[in-house]
Amino acid sequence: MKLLLLPIAAALALSSGAALADTSVSAVADLNVRAGPGPQYPVIGVLKVGQPATLTGCLENSKWCTIAEAGGQGWVYSDYVTAEFGSTRLVVTQRPPDAGITIVPPPADLDRYPSSYTAAIVPGEPIDVIDAPPDAVRTYISENTLEPVYLEGEVVTGSSLPDTVMLGEIPDYDYRYVYVNGQPALVDPATRRIVYMVR
Repeated sequence: MKLLLLPIAAALALSSGAALADTSVSAVADLNVRAGPGPQYPVIGVLKVGQPATLTGCLENSKWCTIAEAGGQGWVYSDYVTAEFGSTRLVVTQRPPDAGITIVPPPADLDRYPSSYTAAIVPGEPIDVIDAPPDAVRTYISENTLEPVYLEGEVVTGSSLPDTVMLGEIPDYDYRYVYVNGQPALVDPATRRIVYMVR
């Protein structure tokens, strides 16, 4: 599946400035690509596991970075992308200080989106996702929306939700659901790990 981007990508490309050192990266899990640097921004595409992209820069003192792929640009959470630094493949957030990643300015509309979070998503090792839920489950989730919860980080399979996040029950189904960072997800109630992203 190719990364799908909205026209906002053109404006983002202009605001990000020229990169000093573009870096080839790939996703370690299916990863949301957002219109801005934070879970409060809308999802404009998905970077599939193993799919390559070009990292064009990161915000200073932040885990949010810009990528270019398929003729567009968006923001990803760098805990879930890896790159070669020297002869070692590392998660971008663990890059060495002299990695040469461009520092990009925040977008002009950053103030428009609140960035206060009650807790953080706990990153975890990627897991094999469960089979797609039955249509009845998808319908139930879409017809019974929950108040969204905004947590620091990004929503990927394998990550865990803090105990403070309330999970919605689905009749006659083993998993629970939640709307976290604008994304519906299925959660294993025993482990609180996200097992499926409802896209």
